[in-house]
Amino acid sequence: MINQSSLKKASNLARAIAHPVRLAILKFISEQGTTNVNSIYNTLNLEQSITSQHLRILRVAELVDTQRDGKFIHYSINHTKIAKLNVALNDFFAKKTVIDIDQNIEEAPKSNRHNGVSIRSQSQAKAS
Repeated sequence: MINQSSLKKASNLARAIAHPVRLAILKFISEQGTTNVNSIYNTLNLEQSITSQHLRILRVAELVDTQRDGKFIHYSINHTKIAKLNVALNDFFAKKTVIDIDQNIEEAPKSNRHNGVSIRSQSQAKAS
């Protein structure tokens, strides 16, 4: 049985990253580590308002973290949320019937840790 709530969350996350501009923004933030909106729109040659709209979608989806420094907001990648999305999508495409975007991925073996986040392999996903 498919968990409709988790499926909706996974769908919203997938929709948030499905836009080429948002993917470019995520890639740029990832490359920079931390950056602000001015750097994003100047480097990617986007309008400030368009950049802010896309960043809002990424914030609502919790794919980016924010930290305020005076009048500036610094953006960084929420690696935990990205890892959870990756696990959920891998589980879905591995023909699993239960999709839980909020699952605790910390239960994976320590040998499968990347930047402090547990990642399950395809074989582990099929075994569970």
